[in-house]
Amino acid sequence: MTALAVGDRIEPFEGVNQFGQSAIIGAGGPWLVFFYPFAFTGICSSELRALQEAQQRLAHAGCKLAAVSCDAMFSLRVFADDERFTFSLVSDHWPHGEIARKFGVFDERRGCALRGSFVLDADHTVRWRVVHDLGQPRNVTDHVTAVEELVGRKK
Repeated sequence: MTALAVGDRIEPFEGVNQFGQSAIIGAGGPWLVFFYPFAFTGICSSELRALQEAQQRLAHAGCKLAAVSCDAMFSLRVFADDERFTFSLVSDHWPHGEIARKFGVFDERRGCALRGSFVLDADHTVRWRVVHDLGQPRNVTDHVTAVEELVGRKK
């Protein structure tokens, strides 16, 4: 498995969020596509809380956010409600891991996504990325900085 690299392109794809709403992810970028292994777990919850806190900066940069896991849509709805997340939690439950496979971050042995993050520009090109194993948290501030640098709105 090889994750998408900076400079790789990915065509926009359909995703379904915690409300069952469909969206074309990657269209009309920039986008931050943020893969996490499992809802309701310590590191994942902390990372997503940090994304929630960063929402205003991402919106100011015109960046759309999709947080993707292999959890079922119904689980993601409860997770989002419990945590009061206001962004889309995209279900990659069925076909299981299909979106994570497109980005090269699906762990076949564990049946979940690695901690992969990808900033896509308006042309669907990866401009920044980071991939960590399950137990290694990411710094969300680095993600926001990458988005702001891409759009030229560094605060």
